[in-house]
Amino acid sequence: MQSFLKKFLTSKENDYEEPSPDQLKHEVDALYVVLSNFYGTDKLILKASKLEALELMHSGDLGKRVLGLQKLVNDDPTHKDVPQIEEIPKILRNLEEHIAEIVAKRSVEERLNQAVAEKMQERHEEYIKEIKTQVLKELGGPENAQTLKKLALWEKMNAAKPLSSALNVLRPKTPEEIVGQSSAMRALLAKLATPFPQHIIIYGPPGVGKTSAARVALETVKKIPDSPFPPDAPFIEVDGTTLRWDPRDITNPLLGSVHDPIYQGAKRDLADTGIPEPKLGLVSDAHTGILFIDEIGEMDPILLNKLLKVMEDKRVFFESSYYDPYNNQIPLYIKKIFEEGVPADFVLIGATTRDPSELNPALRSRCAEVYFMPLEPMHIAEIVRQSAKKLNVQLEEDIPNIISEYVIEGRKANNILLDAYGLAKFKNPGNKNIVITKEEVREVLRSARLTPYDQQKAKAGQDIGRILGLGVSGFLGSVLEIEVKVFPGLAGKGNIRFNETAGSMARDAVFNAAAVIRSLTGEDLRNFDIHVNVVGGGRIDGPSAGLATTMAIYSALKNKPLKNDIAVTGEISIQGKVKPVGGIYEKIFGAKQAGVKTVLIPGENLAEVPTGLKGIEVIAVNDIKDALELAQAK
Repeated sequence: MQSFLKKFLTSKENDYEEPSPDQLKHEVDALYVVLSNFYGTDKLILKASKLEALELMHSGDLGKRVLGLQKLVNDDPTHKDVPQIEEIPKILRNLEEHIAEIVAKRSVEERLNQAVAEKMQERHEEYIKEIKTQVLKELGGPENAQTLKKLALWEKMNAAKPLSSALNVLRPKTPEEIVGQSSAMRALLAKLATPFPQHIIIYGPPGVGKTSAARVALETVKKIPDSPFPPDAPFIEVDGTTLRWDPRDITNPLLGSVHDPIYQGAKRDLADTGIPEPKLGLVSDAHTGILFIDEIGEMDPILLNKLLKVMEDKRVFFESSYYDPYNNQIPLYIKKIFEEGVPADFVLIGATTRDPSELNPALRSRCAEVYFMPLEPMHIAEIVRQSAKKLNVQLEEDIPNIISEYVIEGRKANNILLDAYGLAKFKNPGNKNIVITKEEVREVLRSARLTPYDQQKAKAGQDIGRILGLGVSGFLGSVLEIEVKVFPGLAGKGNIRFNETAGSMARDAVFNAAAVIRSLTGEDLRNFDIHVNVVGGGRIDGPSAGLATTMAIYSALKNKPLKNDIAVTGEISIQGKVKPVGGIYEKIFGAKQAGVKTVLIPGENLAEVPTGLKGIEVIAVNDIKDALELAQAK
């Protein structure tokens, strides 16, 4: 019908001339045919009846038929005037345009209705599918094929026989198994066994048992009568170097955080209603127990200050702009958390390899301090024997002593033993009675490229211009070999040469030594060329090498030998007085490791010498003359 109407109208526009009455009659008939096809015959007759145009349609009068068209096309029954013959062409053109608009509009509506129907069918199918899915979920629970597959995998992993961990096998279980730290262990237990246990910082080098000691201490204290810790007191362990947090407290594994709905972090049922949900941290997990932070000296300073506040309040408080105390939809436990806080009453034990001066003073003021000492060779040997017993393996003679020459850490000693144990098992598959040989231990040491820890061994005898000084780095003492050569020089134009790597304070000690030697001997060192050397290029970050340097220069200048098995430490003043220095215990330990028989220390440091020392003599001196008298060979 559209193509017919378009052709009809196009032909009228392109070739128009004043129509004759017959042509007008045919045109009117054609328009009625168009309307009949458009509405349908039945609907057209019904429409004409309502518009009082039925008689006009069947009239033999052309004007009345045109009037009937006007009523039908314009949908207006008020048309009464029958048009004159000369008006009919114009009226027909208007009616043709109107019919064209109606047909076009109907065509567009039909296409839209069809598209709407298709969309409604699609949405209907999706809606039906969603309802079916929901019903299946309600009938079958939250599981699906994927979750059931992962559950089966988890159950298979859980049912598998776990691999034995060497850490669990060799970990100390009693205070007696913490080798070489008996006094420190007693101090640790004493601070926890009271009705008012203290927060504690444990200082010491790595691998000496700080973490194991804290864990064992809690288990030991829980067993005593009237223990401050309940039987189920937790031991929460975390590494200070790995604690990461967001300054906005979006995430904070240590103290806890609030999962606001905007971050999609709360449970869905709470997030959908705009309710924030607190997530508790490790301080709350440690409630009534111990929070152990390894390498506490590496913690972020701001996070550490927040932790100190929790230690004072013994509670953690949360804040959120989403929390509305007047919202009746907020669960009671969330209201309690926001309004009263979460209990966090724990004992903090921090461990560090740093020097105490490097730690936060506010932290130190709140904690008792316990010092773990470096392990001696006999302690390493005992740890090896103890671990071999736990592994149910036999050792050839001298293996503990061999391992003790290469390491000063209990953890590393166990690693060497485990490597040798694995090598022995590999060589003897199926054999349950394993014997570790010295050759297997040597092979492990070679593959690990290990060398004896202390290569500087004191020997009997005497030398001119040579003496052993003592230094300390962290919690480890070491022996420094200082040697001096003195050559005659031009009067007043002599030079003093010193290692550039030794440090400015060590060079200052040389100039102090010049003043002391001049007062002792009357010799002006500006008349000599003097070369002072720290063998190995060691760096001396302090004045403690002053006494050793002065004695070596004096020996070389006066050609008087000094004992090889004696080591000295102390600052020298220009008046010849021996002033106190730090790290006395560590230095004595380092000297003992090197085979030194006698150590000279400042008199003011005598109180720092540990009791019960064996295998080494410690003598206090107050001035250079006393030190020279003790150190000179007879």
